[in-house]
Amino acid sequence: MSERMLRVNSILRHVLAEEIERLSDARLEMVTVTGVDTSPDLRHAMVYIDVLGDSGPALDALGRAARRLQARLGAQVTMKYTPRLEFAVDPGVVIGDRIENLLKELRKDEEE
Repeated sequence: MSERMLRVNSILRHVLAEEIERLSDARLEMVTVTGVDTSPDLRHAMVYIDVLGDSGPALDALGRAARRLQARLGAQVTMKYTPRLEFAVDPGVVIGDRIENLLKELRKDEEE
């Protein structure tokens, strides 16, 4: 990935994290923006999140707030296009949680 795209993704992650924190939806209290992957044409951005607990309600709330977040992003960041936002649970976090659970099970089996 180019240096420019890394910088764009970092800026978008920072701005979105702040804006999500400002939303008054209780389903978004434990949401962390872990990364953003913007398409090269800057028209789409996949926003990866981590949620403490069930991610379903948080993803629903973010989907409903996507246009508002996109508008706030457009007001704060000067870009040729303001990307359309999509939200997903960070696959790295999901895999990490699975590995951690497997290790806990192995330790538990060894202790028995």
